[in-house]
Amino acid sequence: MLKQSDAEPPSGTSASPSVHPPSGGGCSKSYDFLTPPVPAPVLRSNASKTPEPKFHRFPISDRSKAFRKKFYPDATAADWNNWKWQVKHRIKDLRELARIIQLSDEEQSAVDRHTGPLPVGITPYYASLLSETDPLDPLRRTHIPVNGEYYKTPGEADDPLGEDHDTATPGLVHRYPDRVLFLTTGFCSTYCRYCTRSRMVGETNGEYSFSTSQWEKAAQYIEAHPEIRDCLLSGGDPLTIGDDKLEWLLARLRSIPHLEFLRIGTKVPVVMPQRVTPRLVKMLKKYHPLWMSIHFTRAEEITPEVKEALTRLADAGIPMGSQTVLLKGINDDAQVIKTLMHKLLTVRVKPYYLYQCDPISGSAHFRTPVEKGLEIIRQLRGHTTGYAIPTFVVDAPGGGGKIPLLPDYVVGRDGDDLLLTNFEGGVYRYPDPQGKTGMAQNALRGHGHVLDAFDGLYRLADA
Repeated sequence: MLKQSDAEPPSGTSASPSVHPPSGGGCSKSYDFLTPPVPAPVLRSNASKTPEPKFHRFPISDRSKAFRKKFYPDATAADWNNWKWQVKHRIKDLRELARIIQLSDEEQSAVDRHTGPLPVGITPYYASLLSETDPLDPLRRTHIPVNGEYYKTPGEADDPLGEDHDTATPGLVHRYPDRVLFLTTGFCSTYCRYCTRSRMVGETNGEYSFSTSQWEKAAQYIEAHPEIRDCLLSGGDPLTIGDDKLEWLLARLRSIPHLEFLRIGTKVPVVMPQRVTPRLVKMLKKYHPLWMSIHFTRAEEITPEVKEALTRLADAGIPMGSQTVLLKGINDDAQVIKTLMHKLLTVRVKPYYLYQCDPISGSAHFRTPVEKGLEIIRQLRGHTTGYAIPTFVVDAPGGGGKIPLLPDYVVGRDGDDLLLTNFEGGVYRYPDPQGKTGMAQNALRGHGHVLDAFDGLYRLADA
């Protein structure tokens, strides 16, 4: 379990404090790791003294301007573009939500009955993307509760992926041989209703909490395991942590010689793009190789504001990949996914994963059959560039890890030939002497019938 007595790392709703290495917590060594070639974290009390890199002004789309004028008339453009203002003014209760959204009876009932983790939490910026009147609006459905959340169906669990079971030290999940998942915080600026970690996010005094002393224990575990070469920072959302504190953690991890690269998993550039400030980007650049996995749902999320945030990250040399959860009635359509993936490529984000929705408690109304994901991949392959095709995965319940799934393009065998089908449904032969791939398909269909079906078809060119 991740229960700690220490306070949560600050989300950054006020000025970032000076951050010092944690005292106590079982650390037996002095903090001499902040030495060259590792850049020392900047532990300053007055961040404004650091000059900002020169970026053009952060854009505000026409939609955001109209929304701000209607619902936040006292907020200036500078307020709106201040990520700390966005965090402070998150929509968190029924009264504030009803002020902005015309809630259905279903939504109002679900919000009113909520207790515990995964509360309602939506930044004003992201709320501007939601339909005020249509409860079936795809983005609105991902962030406003319905009563389906309170019905647990067979196979669902609060921790379906078994992360607690694979926790090596509080906040650190070690499942794969060479990499770890580092849970940095339980805070998100905006809460997705299908969150894999719905059991732990958004409840400050709940069972799960996070602290710098906990971070240090996790770092010591990584130091003691030289097989670990890759660390994914997640949560909650790491980009909700203040600059100084986040830099302390990155510098601490960068001090571990065998840790080859770092990754940050986040939705902040999508739901609060104002967080991607020149100062943040300048800081992140110091800790390369640093990668970022960003959670997208639909192409409508790629606004002028989001494009600016992604441009800043890409220009800083941070490779970005997308992570998209397949959701019933929201993005479970090949054209919707293709449009999103094409738009991602234009903003320098590589489509990475398409996830089958995890069976968290109360998620049945979001989950599609696995066949839907395979159908979408089949409709993408051959009909668009390979760069636009994500890997469809099921994160296996019980801690099995990510399992990639593909449509079955192997039809069978004919002696030394492997029989394959392409994106148009044609069948081709590939010379594969002594190969065994395809024998299972022959056994299932009956060998003779397979050969009859492919009589006279094209032979795969040896190009």
